[in-house]
Amino acid sequence: MAPTVSSVFESERDPVRYAHTVSEAGRILPSASRWNSIALDFKFTPNSSTAYESIPSQYPKSVDYNLVITNRKHFHCFIIVLVTIIFAILATVLLVHFLPQKHKHQGSSINLKLAINQALTFYDAQKSGHYPRNSPVKFRGDSGLQDGNSAKANLTGGFYDSGNNIKFTFTTAYTMTLLSWTVVEYQSKYADIGELDHVRDIIRWGSDYLLKVFIPPNSEAGANLALYSQVGSTISINNEPNDVSCWQRPEDMKYERPVSICDGSASDLAGEIVAALSAASMVFKEDKDYSRRLVQSAESLYEAITNEKSTKQGTYTMVDACGKQSRMLYNSTSYKDELAWGATWLFLATENTDYLANATAIFSSAKRDESSADKGIVSWNNKLNAVEVLLTGIRFFRDPGFPHEDVLKLSSNSTDILMCYYLFNKYYSRTPGGLIILKQDNEPLLQYAATASFLSKLYSDYLDHLKMSGASCKTDEFSVEMLRDFSTSQVNYILGQNPMKMSYLVGYGDKFPVQVHHRSASIPWNKQYSNCEDGKKWLNSKDPNPQVLLGAMVGGPDTNDKFMDQRTNQKFTEPNIASNAGLVAALIALQDPPNSRDIKNSLWGWT
Repeated sequence: MAPTVSSVFESERDPVRYAHTVSEAGRILPSASRWNSIALDFKFTPNSSTAYESIPSQYPKSVDYNLVITNRKHFHCFIIVLVTIIFAILATVLLVHFLPQKHKHQGSSINLKLAINQALTFYDAQKSGHYPRNSPVKFRGDSGLQDGNSAKANLTGGFYDSGNNIKFTFTTAYTMTLLSWTVVEYQSKYADIGELDHVRDIIRWGSDYLLKVFIPPNSEAGANLALYSQVGSTISINNEPNDVSCWQRPEDMKYERPVSICDGSASDLAGEIVAALSAASMVFKEDKDYSRRLVQSAESLYEAITNEKSTKQGTYTMVDACGKQSRMLYNSTSYKDELAWGATWLFLATENTDYLANATAIFSSAKRDESSADKGIVSWNNKLNAVEVLLTGIRFFRDPGFPHEDVLKLSSNSTDILMCYYLFNKYYSRTPGGLIILKQDNEPLLQYAATASFLSKLYSDYLDHLKMSGASCKTDEFSVEMLRDFSTSQVNYILGQNPMKMSYLVGYGDKFPVQVHHRSASIPWNKQYSNCEDGKKWLNSKDPNPQVLLGAMVGGPDTNDKFMDQRTNQKFTEPNIASNAGLVAALIALQDPPNSRDIKNSLWGWT
């Protein structure tokens, strides 16, 4: 039989000694009460014992109570206090929800959409050739229209590499590959923020140029493969002006611009071009003719550098005629990573498993030869870590199985280790302000932090799509949230959340570099010719640049977070197209809400 408890508080003068509650099991639980101003009559009155007992055990049983008020004044005070407390709680909840949060993934002052637009606009300022009249950059015009003439080739177009007027094929190809990768991973994001046409225009401009920089071998004519690695000069001969010694707008160039030519032994250069054309073919898959032209050119070039008759493989900067001019700025230290990079993108573009077999074999060999200096680095000179992330994606979302599984498992394990390198300070240190230091040899730090940010966010998306909360490497474990926090921290640092309180993306925020090491931005756009001698006063001027080089990511601070905004100190203030590609990649990766599962991905077929 169910128990009945009755407790009556006789008057305000009679303190309440005990109140009793009835548990659903029928046990009486004593609890002290001091509400002596309210009299309560508790009666356990279930409507039906049968109905009561039929309720599932995990749900609470219904109990009716009778409430008797003996002092209305005290009761009204009680209600007022209760309502006040409820409103205070609601106000606190609303304030917590709407006020900026210190630890949000995207800081309250960070506008990723704006940063993406600006970072892409930098490429509009770097265009060479017949300059588009609809460009958002108004201090540029036609330039380099004679490029290639000295080699009897048409090498107009492409991009100037940095603050100088040189065009490097190696970094252009890397830039196009990385930008194309972001589009096939995050096309819907670009579309959502209105930047898809913008980034496609940049990739097409670069791809059109890359189609010009090689001539396939012709066995009938006895012609070997030819690759054009560079337009412009870094070395002065007889004190003649060149693209380094002369501080001059590209529109005013009149000095000779030599062309560096390579043969099939430039395996790294060819592999990078293969990767760029293959990745771009996926960006333009709706334009079937153009896409087919890109991928067929990539296949033709890959065959030329990997066929059995080719006995020489190496880096393009090993041979003077090919890379002597590039050596002091972009010295390539390996070729296997580019060959694996090119083969991987060819597989993704064609689904031909022969390319995957080549990619996994070369990757496995390259991992054995990997130097400690390359661990954790993704840049124009090292794509091995990027290859392992792509191969991990292939393992996760394409699952080709035997005979590739062992190497693909190696790639996913290597990717987990790479993420640990980024996340745990015992592997790589940070500046006092939190920027990861992936290279200690006095190189600009931001370029490496940007690609680390991109890959960590990208991998978090892979894990999230698989509904995995994290992964591990050796003795360390990490979560999706940790990857996203790291990625965000590096981008936020670049965009101004650093000890200098300076955005290293020119034009973004209230404080950014104003003496950017860049010829076009530092010389007034007055349509008057300016020679090399005229340019010296602008190079050495202490005034801000007359033009804002919108969206250029400069070299950035040193390992102590110190930055020198000096045009003549290019380590700090010079931008380049390869570094900016890493920043674009990180920005677009972070553009979505942190826990979104609605990312549309054309590379892996997510919907």
